[in-house]
Amino acid sequence: MIKQQSSVRREIPGDQQKLKTMKTNQLFRLIVFYLAAIILSNIFRFDLFHIQPYLESLPVWLMIFYGPLQAIGVLTGALVALHWLSKERETDITLFGTSKKWSIAMGILPILLLLVVGVNNNRGIESHYFGLVAGISTLIYCFFEEIGWRGYLEQELRDRSEFVRVLLIALLWYLWHLKFLNNPDPLQNIQLLGWLLLGSWGLGKIVHLTKSILAAACFHMGINIVMFNGFIREGLSSAGKAIILGTLFSIWILILVIWQKEKTAAGSKGNS
Repeated sequence: MIKQQSSVRREIPGDQQKLKTMKTNQLFRLIVFYLAAIILSNIFRFDLFHIQPYLESLPVWLMIFYGPLQAIGVLTGALVALHWLSKERETDITLFGTSKKWSIAMGILPILLLLVVGVNNNRGIESHYFGLVAGISTLIYCFFEEIGWRGYLEQELRDRSEFVRVLLIALLWYLWHLKFLNNPDPLQNIQLLGWLLLGSWGLGKIVHLTKSILAAACFHMGINIVMFNGFIREGLSSAGKAIILGTLFSIWILILVIWQKEKTAAGSKGNS
């Protein structure tokens, strides 16, 4: 009995050291992720090298690529941090999660809707073609963001309570936008933070339900279409926004219900 107690005492310092190392690694991963997210993304968001006029002179289909540049820092930081995190423990939130077919179906839907409805623009580009290009670009942009906010941070902070996790992610997400530099209005900044708190909670629920970054990106895109994406928001009528948003969320929720039923059925077969 005495020997067993002594053995336990000798193991505790080692466990404490391991825990300390893990916390240190977590802090470094968060710093690397966030520095990359802030620096690289905002080079393009604030057009520090004055390349926006050149990019806008390029063929419109290249918007598929230069639109997501504003989230390139989140993608880069998340990929580095996730690679580091995966060496320490298992990660289970992936591109398609527990269903490749449903993740892809959710991603195709908004692009098809924008193609069919069309998006008006001041560039003289045919509205349906512009809707297709803007839809693809926006989904890629949202996907780049979600790799960081949900794909990485949700897994990095999984040892925190849901309240703390949602709050931390929302604050990091809010500060990353740096909206207060261009718009110091307190009310509008509080409103933005409120939306990001709600988004962090809702998108967190979706990614934990599906384990799919693409599924979270789709819901992120739905909000962007109506509220934040200038390319699309200003090119749709109020009726068009209502039709697209209503259709998207109705079908996406139906997909999530079917997805979970299939997941439960597969789990039941596996246990039988």
